[in-house]
Amino acid sequence: MFDLKTINAVLAEMEEERGIGREKMLDAIAQSLATAYKKEFGKRGQVIRANFDLDTGTTTFEQVKLVVDESMLKTEPEEGEEEAEVVESAESEEEAEDDGKVRFDEEKHIMIDTARMIKKDVELGDELVFPLEPKDDFGRIAAQTAKQVIIQKIREAEKESALAEFGQKAGDIVTGHVQRFERGNLYVDLGRVTAIMPYDEQIPGERYRPGERIRALLLEVDETARGVFLKLSRAHADFLEQLFAVETPELQSGAVEVKAIAREAGSRSKIAVYAADEHIDPVGSLVGQRGVRVSTVMSELGGEKIDIIEWSEDPLEFIEDALSPAQVLDVRVLAEPNEEEGERGHAEIEVVPDQQSLAIGRGGQNVRLAAKLTGWKLDIVSVGGETEAEADGDTVEVAPESEVGEDIATLEGEEATTAAPEVDGSEDVERNLADTPLDTAKDTESQDRDARGLGEEEEIDTPEEAESLVNEVADADAIEAEVEEVADEALEAEAEEKKE
Repeated sequence: MFDLKTINAVLAEMEEERGIGREKMLDAIAQSLATAYKKEFGKRGQVIRANFDLDTGTTTFEQVKLVVDESMLKTEPEEGEEEAEVVESAESEEEAEDDGKVRFDEEKHIMIDTARMIKKDVELGDELVFPLEPKDDFGRIAAQTAKQVIIQKIREAEKESALAEFGQKAGDIVTGHVQRFERGNLYVDLGRVTAIMPYDEQIPGERYRPGERIRALLLEVDETARGVFLKLSRAHADFLEQLFAVETPELQSGAVEVKAIAREAGSRSKIAVYAADEHIDPVGSLVGQRGVRVSTVMSELGGEKIDIIEWSEDPLEFIEDALSPAQVLDVRVLAEPNEEEGERGHAEIEVVPDQQSLAIGRGGQNVRLAAKLTGWKLDIVSVGGETEAEADGDTVEVAPESEVGEDIATLEGEEATTAAPEVDGSEDVERNLADTPLDTAKDTESQDRDARGLGEEEEIDTPEEAESLVNEVADADAIEAEVEEVADEALEAEAEEKKE
């Protein structure tokens, strides 16, 4: 009836590729055969088991009955309760859970007196097995039912296998291959299952190609009705910590500990580390010899900048280090943190004018990350006491009159261009060059070039500006050559006059 060679090949393939054991697959086959037998030849209420022998390919069927007595049964229904019998089989399990009693069904129950006539030492709650006539000519409907049972059992086995494999890996780095990109979500093939990386968990600016190898943090493992849901992330702060753990043995051994991480994925991160042993340099452990460890992590993150800071129990010292690379003059505490009420500490940091832009950072990024790393609200003030920026870890407010504030306002305005200034009377300057001695002409031309901005480096915003600048330089070179030619002719004429 069965092709044993094909069955063994399928069992081996399922075990290797999907991680489903042979015993589970054989159990699924036996249950499907029992379901098909009951569908084709059985009666309602029967409990049928099938035993499949993989060595011989034969199948035996048996009916199972539960031994009961009067104390385990409910009273028989009245004639007016015939409709209740229709749903009796569906409600029997719930009824048994409620009071432990069931309605008697001769197809799945047997009274203890009758059971002892078959088997003398039988007890209440035991099962009696009755062999059934073997059948192998199942119809189309029964075969389809058996197929559905096998598919369902395979799905359940895959779910159990995935949970067993990835359930303990939550929070670790996993490696997979990009499968497809759909509606902003990235689907990653992890071998036996497919994981999803939502758009919010992706690093901004990264591009993924199908088949590309990718590493990500296994952020979440959930069991759903459709299977196991695996959520990946490359933008999470724990992904940065796990990457350093792979490269740094001191982190794996516990000699160095990560205290806090503030990250803006794809742009910049700050990580605070601490070592209980004073002979261990926690910052140097993460940087590595010649920066090889931190360079490897930065390369994995697409060039994301990483500031490694030594954590300190003193909040003032920690705040000062968190604002690196800016130099801080003084840190003053305005309000202590209150953990009971959930209030954050408030500190004021004084910096010199030339360190203001460095302390605040582009778009307030440096002070924002420092506030998130320390858990304090930070105010950047100048030496005169004027507040330049305020940060609470999520938002940054920069004073408009500050140097950084003016830069931001200029960049946001329409006048944020670098067009070269126009010079009036340039034609008159060029016209007078022909009547000017050589040295004076060169000085005048140099002044004209300075006026136009040709002698200094200037930023060019558009291709049209670049073309205009090239044309101006070409015209100036032509004028210079013309002046030199006129000067040479004048010298030759003067020499001839002297000879005469």
